[in-house]
Amino acid sequence: MFALRLFGALVLSASAAFAAGPDWSKPQQLTVVTRNYEFDPSHLTLKQDTPYRIHIENRGSEAHEFNAAKLFKNARIGNPKALNRDKTEIVVQPGQQKDLLLMPKKPGKYRLTCPDHDWAGMTGDITVE
Repeated sequence: MFALRLFGALVLSASAAFAAGPDWSKPQQLTVVTRNYEFDPSHLTLKQDTPYRIHIENRGSEAHEFNAAKLFKNARIGNPKALNRDKTEIVVQPGQQKDLLLMPKKPGKYRLTCPDHDWAGMTGDITVE
């Protein structure tokens, strides 16, 4: 009987830890700089189930979007208000910067674009291992 109670307590404890979600207090830090018309870096490699703080700086003279819609759908977002209403991108005005708390849930290769400037080559990719 004691072993059964102990097992139950362990299961509840593990479930509570999982339900609590990621620990956003110490995420991996990444910086992406947007310019006219590029992401720097244009390729990011992230690890599944690892929390990240992606710091996006716009050093260009136009507004830029950090659009990784498919990745955002396959990730936990710690600050969803950083995203647009459709939860597809972050809009950063010239001279501004924004942070996104993100934990990828599914491995794969995801497209990164600035939809207003993809025609000029402002694209990249994010690989989740």
